[in-house]
Amino acid sequence: MTALDTTHTLIKAYELDFGYIEIYPKFAIGVINDSIDLSLENLSDLTSIADMHFRNKDFAYISLRKNSYAINPVLYNYIREIDNLTKMAIVSDKELYKHNFKIEKYFYGKEMKFFKSIESAVEWIID
Repeated sequence: MTALDTTHTLIKAYELDFGYIEIYPKFAIGVINDSIDLSLENLSDLTSIADMHFRNKDFAYISLRKNSYAINPVLYNYIREIDNLTKMAIVSDKELYKHNFKIEKYFYGKEMKFFKSIESAVEWIID
């Protein structure tokens, strides 16, 4: 499943035990499966994939919140240490995720925005 239309070049998609991630030239889009409790091990898998594709170049991450799952805010301590991760976008049309975003943004500490559409998030990243 691709999250975007064909105007963006999909480099590679990964099916993982806990979700999937799509890699594009300047960003990655991740969708976590329903009822997952995102762990440090899961985060390690995601960062390994990002490192393969974005080593020595800046990139952004789009979290497409299609499902309900838990992320421990402490994980943002590790995410914040990824130097070339310059922006993060949360995409959802659910009001609950907008409230959670405020907490996540506090823990992340870098540039992060909430969007209702994937297209808006990509536009923000590319501009």
